[in-house]
Amino acid sequence: MGAMPDDFGQVEDLALGSALSERYLAYALSTIMSRSLPDVRDGLKPVHRRLIYAMHQLKLDPRSGFKKCARVVGDVIGKFHPHGDSAVYEALVRLAQDFAARYPLIEGQGNFGNIDGDNAAAMRYTESRLTEIAEYLLRGIDENAVDFRPTYDGEEQEPVVLPGAFPNLLANGASGIAVGMATSIPPHNAGEVCAAALHLIEKPEASTADLLNYLKGPDFPTGGELVEDEAVILNAYETGRGSLRTRAKWHKEDGKHGTWVIVVTEIPYQVQKSRLVEQIALLLTDKKLPLLGDIRDESAENIRLVLEPKNRTVDADMLMAALFRATQLESRFSLNMNVLDSGRTPRVMGLKALLRAWLDHRHEVLVRRTNHRLEAIGRRLEILDGYIKVFLNLDEVIRIIRFEDKPKEQLIATFELTEVQAEAILNMRLRALRKLEEMEIRNEHKKLAAEQKGLQALLKDESKRWAKIGAEIAEVKEKFGSGALGARRTKISEAAPVVEIVAEALVEREPITVILSEKGWIRAQKGHLSDGADLKFKEGDRLHTLLPCQSTDKIALLGTNGRVYSIKAADVPRGRGDGQAIRLIVELANEDGVLTLFVPDPAQKYLVASSSGRGFVLAGSELVSERRAGKIILTLKPDEEWALCVPANGDHVAVVGQNRKLLVFPLEQLPEMPRGAGVQLQKYKDGGLSDAKVFTLADGLSWTIGERVRIEQKLTEWLGARAAAGRLPPSGFPKSNKFG
Repeated sequence: MGAMPDDFGQVEDLALGSALSERYLAYALSTIMSRSLPDVRDGLKPVHRRLIYAMHQLKLDPRSGFKKCARVVGDVIGKFHPHGDSAVYEALVRLAQDFAARYPLIEGQGNFGNIDGDNAAAMRYTESRLTEIAEYLLRGIDENAVDFRPTYDGEEQEPVVLPGAFPNLLANGASGIAVGMATSIPPHNAGEVCAAALHLIEKPEASTADLLNYLKGPDFPTGGELVEDEAVILNAYETGRGSLRTRAKWHKEDGKHGTWVIVVTEIPYQVQKSRLVEQIALLLTDKKLPLLGDIRDESAENIRLVLEPKNRTVDADMLMAALFRATQLESRFSLNMNVLDSGRTPRVMGLKALLRAWLDHRHEVLVRRTNHRLEAIGRRLEILDGYIKVFLNLDEVIRIIRFEDKPKEQLIATFELTEVQAEAILNMRLRALRKLEEMEIRNEHKKLAAEQKGLQALLKDESKRWAKIGAEIAEVKEKFGSGALGARRTKISEAAPVVEIVAEALVEREPITVILSEKGWIRAQKGHLSDGADLKFKEGDRLHTLLPCQSTDKIALLGTNGRVYSIKAADVPRGRGDGQAIRLIVELANEDGVLTLFVPDPAQKYLVASSSGRGFVLAGSELVSERRAGKIILTLKPDEEWALCVPANGDHVAVVGQNRKLLVFPLEQLPEMPRGAGVQLQKYKDGGLSDAKVFTLADGLSWTIGERVRIEQKLTEWLGARAAAGRLPPSGFPKSNKFG
C-alpha cells in the first residue's frame, strides 16, 4: 500500500451556500455543454455525435447492411456515452424518423414509431445504418479535419466536432432544455441554406434580409403552412429569437347534393396526430365547436383528417378559423437559436452569425484536410524518390542486400537515401523490380507532385479556398436540395387575416328570446316569443324587457348610471326557471337600474339623453364594452340618470318634458360624440326630460295612442332652437307624455 497524501483525513470548513453554488454551477455547465445545446459547427449534441461516430466505426455506411440498434447503442454506451440505453436509443430513433428529422441522419429498418406518437419497437428488433447525409457530416474525419479528445474512460478517442459538410444545424434544427437556458431551432430546406451560404461567401457584408431572399423560413418535415409577416420573420432571424405561427394545410372536397368536407393533409410540426384528433373530438363533445359535425381519421401512409361541417351552409373559412383558434391545427414554434459557438460558449445567434460560423468551420476543415493531404503526399514522394534512385542501380542494390552485413546503412551511404527511403526499398517485393513498375512510379511521382503544387497554391490563396468551399456547398445543394427529399414542404404565406369568429364559430346560431324582469333577473328561451307570451316571475316581480334575438348576438345593456355593458346572448342562462341575477353577469350597483336591453346596430346612430335633458348623438359601434364594469357613455351629475336611447333616423328632434312642453329643433344642432355630458336639449324650470324622438320634418311627427297612430304635419309653432322651453303639445297628445 502506497503512502498516504499529506492532507489525507483533513476536514475543510465550507459555507453551505458557496459549496452548493459551486457544485450546481459545475452541473449546469455540464448540462449546457455536454448534453442540451448543439454545436454551431455540426448542429449536433454529444449523444448524436457519438451515435454517428460509433456507427462510422462499425462501418454502417449507406452501402453496407443494417446492424441491430442494440449493437449500436451498446457501442455508444460502452465506448463514448456513459448514460442510460433508453436515452441513447431514443436519440437514435429520432434521427431516423422522417416526420421528426427533416433530413434523417440514420436509416431505420423495422418499427421506428409514427406521427401518432406510438413508440418505436425495442432496440433488439430494429436495425439501422447511416444515410448519405451523415456521410457528408463525417467527410474528412479520418484526414485530421477535426480535433479528437479522450473518451470518458481514456481508452478511446472521440471527435470534438464533426467536419460537417452538410449544414445540419439549420437543416435539421435542434431543441433542448439546459439549466437556465434552452434552444429551439426549426428545420430548414438544405438547398435554401446552401444558397444563403453561397451568397454569404460571395458577399460577406450581406444583411439578414438579403439572406432571407434565399432562405425563406422554416421547412418542417411535416409540411404545413407558416402564416407570419415578413417583418416578424426578419426580426426573428436577425435577433435569433421569435415566435412563428404554423398551421395545418387543408382543402375543401365537394360531395354529392351540395355537401362538402374539409380534408387536412399536413399538420404542424411536433403535433401528435392522435392527440390532435382526441382534442378536437373532446371539444366536439363539449359543444365548443358547434360548426363542426364530425371528425374522422382516414390516414394511411399520408395524413388525411376529414372534418364534416354541421351543415352545408357553414362557411369553410369560418369553421377552420374556429379550429385554428381552439386546437393544435395552429401552433406556435418558439425560435431561440441558442448554440455553443466554436469556443464552446453558449450564445444566441442570428441567421448570419450561424451561417458565418458554419462557413468558418468549413474553412478550418479544408485547411486541416489540405495540410493532412500534403503531409501524406510528402511522405509518398520521399519514398518514390528513393524508388527512382534504386531503379537506376538495381544490380548494385541487389548486391548490397544479398552480401552486405548491414544493408540498410550501406544503401543510405551509397545512394544518399533517407532512413524512410532505405526502409521502403528493403520492404519492396521482388515483383516490383520489373521495368513496367519504374514507369508507374515515375507517373505516380509526376501526378503527386502536380497535386502537391495545387494544394500549396490553395493554402496560399484565400480566394481559392473559398471557391473550393463554394464548390463543396454547391455539390451538397445539388444533391440534397432537389428531388423528393429536397423539395420545400412548408408553404410560406402572409400573416393570416384575423377572422372574427368569437360568436359565430363558438355558438350555434338559433333564435332566442331574452327575458329581463323588473328586479333584474335575466333568462333566455328558445324561439322568438310574442309580447303576450305567458311568462312566470318571482312573487312581486314582473317583465321589464322582452328581447327577441339570435344566440350569436351581443346585447347592449344600458344602465341608469350612464354605462353600457355587453352580454353575449349565448351566455344568458336558458330554461324556464327564474334565470340569473343581472348583477352577477355585469358589475351593476344595487342603486343602479337597467334602462333598456337591445342589440345595437354598429351602422346606426342613436340619440342618448339624461333625465335632466342633456344629450348628444352616439355611433352604434360605441355601444359595446369588453369589461364587466362596463363603459361610460353619459357623464352624469348627482341625481341624474340615463333616461333615453333612441335611433337617430331623421333630420329633426322632438323633445317633451315632464312639464308637458314640446320642442322641435334640427338634429344638426346636437353634437356627435363617443361619450360625454352632452348639451341641453330643452330648458326646464321644474322636472326634467320625459321623452324624445328623431324624425323627418317633411313626414310629420307621429305618436301612438292605444292602437292608433296620429301624425301632426303643422309643427311651425313648436319649431325652435335647441335648449328652448317649447310649448304645450297639440291636442290629442298622449297624457303619458311619451311618443309611444
